[in-house]
Amino acid sequence: MPYYLTQVGYTPESWAAQMKSQQDVRERVGPAAETVGGRLHSVFYAFGEHDLIAIVEFPNDAAVAAWSIATSAGGALRSLKTTPLISVEDGLDALRDASKVTEAYRAPR
Repeated sequence: MPYYLTQVGYTPESWAAQMKSQQDVRERVGPAAETVGGRLHSVFYAFGEHDLIAIVEFPNDAAVAAWSIATSAGGALRSLKTTPLISVEDGLDALRDASKVTEAYRAPR
């Protein structure tokens, strides 16, 4: 199954609610991911632009999109970014294929 990097920013109101009732974020979003065949692998709080970083696995782009839409619709997030990830093996295959594409590609002049 494909992996994705998810980066989340919480609203100030969400942080306030989480301070009042400290719940494990994995217990809040993990079951939602499972409803569309997904799974959380790693979840981390972060400092800076993003407040939470997760590595997740879903059967396809539509499933991760459904999960992202539903979690965004709850109103607790100020930002959500999902990036598809590929394995090193697939990346190496892409590099090999890119060398073939380069031979056939002609840049605009």
